Amino acid sequence: MKIISMIPARYAASRFPGKLMQDLGGKTVIRRTYEATVATKLFDDVFVVTDSAIIYDEIVNNGGKAIMSKKEHECGSDRIAEAVENLDIDVVINVQGDEPFTDEVSLRKLIEVFKNDSEKQVDLASLMVHIQEEEEINNPNTVKVVIDQSDFALYFSRSPIPYLRDKNVNVKYYKHKGVYAFRKQAILDFYKLPMKALEASEKLEQLRYLEYGKRIKMVETSVQGIEIDTPEDLERAKKIWK
Repeated sequence: MKIISMIPARYAASRFPGKLMQDLGGKTVIRRTYEATVATKLFDDVFVVTDSAIIYDEIVNNGGKAIMSKKEHECGSDRIAEAVENLDIDVVINVQGDEPFTDEVSLRKLIEVFKNDSEKQVDLASLMVHIQEEEEINNPNTVKVVIDQSDFALYFSRSPIPYLRDKNVNVKYYKHKGVYAFRKQAILDFYKLPMKALEASEKLEQLRYLEYGKRIKMVETSVQGIEIDTPEDLERAKKIWK
């Protein structure tokens, strides 16, 4: 089984433009993420896939591997799909470019899902974290996921799901972490299928997979990580890096 990692990287992020080229302990955020992913030694290959010549040059000029997107893309999955279409691979893992603190243990768990899936029932695997703080549960920027008894995703939402009508019921809330592992065919299918109402409403691309009947296996992790979405996140990351 050939497993690679793709790190989609846009320069023009809406909330923090140019964030991937910001300095983090003497290297750019995207370079830190790339080198941390390579250092896990979990993958047959690691690529940054980008629409930016600045990011492409940053990786290639420092000994890394990068792919320039040929088209404009609305989401990371589309960017990865274009990049892997002609590659001889079985599984691709999407590592977010703004998460330089790559968690090797969680990535290994995602890989194990596919190694143990001899009947190929899993189209995708992704990560979730148990959350308990009411503020985070109700925060629309925190994407929640509900799962079935076999840990397959039933739905993702920015709303607090499940809705706790009966306060005496003990339910667990899970935050979805945007790290995905795809079978190659699943991501190629995604690339060709049009967006439907649920994805358009919630602005969550993972809903397109569910709407078209793909199965997403969720893997629990205890590692929250740091996503650099704002200048404040970058300052927190700098303190942790030190």
